[in-house]
Amino acid sequence: MTARIRILIVDDHAILREGVRALLQLHPDLEVCGEAADGKAALEEVERLDPDVVLMDIAMPGLGGIEASLELKKRGRRAKILILSQYEDREYVRRLLKAGVSGYVLKKSAGSELANAIRAVHRGGLVLDPEVARTAMEEGGPAAPGSGDPYEALTDREKQVLKLVAEGRSNKEVADVLGISVKTAMSHREHVMEKLGVHNRTELVRFAIKKGVIRVDE
Repeated sequence: MTARIRILIVDDHAILREGVRALLQLHPDLEVCGEAADGKAALEEVERLDPDVVLMDIAMPGLGGIEASLELKKRGRRAKILILSQYEDREYVRRLLKAGVSGYVLKKSAGSELANAIRAVHRGGLVLDPEVARTAMEEGGPAAPGSGDPYEALTDREKQVLKLVAEGRSNKEVADVLGISVKTAMSHREHVMEKLGVHNRTELVRFAIKKGVIRVDE
């Protein structure tokens, strides 16, 4: 018998995790091996469980899907990342593909399509929801290298710090989430503000909202 595909579900809404788990249990070749409510917990569970596929939400408190995906890629984890999101935002799609995710499907189209998407990314394929693919190609597609987007000038760690600071986290909270010292967190924050050319938290939050790093509609 072929080994089942082991899946980690990452979403900050417990009811959605339960729904996805129930949906996937209908497929004998799929096994939900764990759950996590945010990006930080997801990193810990990936280390502990070594899943085949991580089913990742984007908009979560603390480390979101983009930031957690960047970290998993940096750590060289073998798990394939499949984004399950309600958003079809072009910026999100572009950043996540750049971060090395294997697929992007919309929550509203989840069903048998989700099981097929999991199988496809596990085999090494790239899966994009048709609506997401259309969105990604709008406005000339991804920004060209060297196009001057200050967000892209940030390191992966600085992108994580940007999201946390924009959410209102203190230097100590940033340090706790990322597992770094307060001094290092402060240094990253200074570098972020310097690279973005912002001078206070209000300007930083405005930039984060404009770039879709955080959302104000949740």
